[in-house]
Amino acid sequence: MNLGAMAVTVAAPPVARRVAMGVGLLLCVWPAAALTNDAAPEPAARVQAAFLRNFARYVAWPARAFAGERSPWTVCVLGSDPFGAALEGTFDGRTEQGRSFEVVRANEPEQLPACHIVFLGDASATKRRAVLAQLKGRPVLTVANAPDFLNEGGVIRLTVSERVEMGINLDQARAASLTIPAKMLEVARDVVDNGALRRLR
Repeated sequence: MNLGAMAVTVAAPPVARRVAMGVGLLLCVWPAAALTNDAAPEPAARVQAAFLRNFARYVAWPARAFAGERSPWTVCVLGSDPFGAALEGTFDGRTEQGRSFEVVRANEPEQLPACHIVFLGDASATKRRAVLAQLKGRPVLTVANAPDFLNEGGVIRLTVSERVEMGINLDQARAASLTIPAKMLEVARDVVDNGALRRLR
């Protein structure tokens, strides 16, 4: 998959031009995959997988998060898996910052290795909060598409439908010793900073 180029079809009227421009900016900054309104599930999975790869490119982890200079990224999916083969299709043979990718799937947090990115697929807010409590303080980028994920203590909320929207909890990123670059904040819809939720677009 060519992550440097993509085509995007966004629902037009009655969607406001401002929203469409915001989506275009988001996807230009975060080169993803083709997203159409036709076959939503599979392309949406590819887009989400591409975003996970781009998070590895732009977010800064502390050195202690890796066993060595060339140790791989460990991308974990916990609970329901919305990706299917899209993760392997996105990561196989690819590197970011000189590191290859390993994909791990698990049903329980106890089954996870030391992950750098964890996508939480559980539909239950109670389960998500429990997992986030177990990961608290570790250098782990937590991602989910649940509407309340930022309030639950997650780092990034990522939703993909007719458009792509991203929310970022800077407080939780700092607690995990992760540095979120300004370019991500510029295209985020919501940002939690010092306990306050700011809606940017």
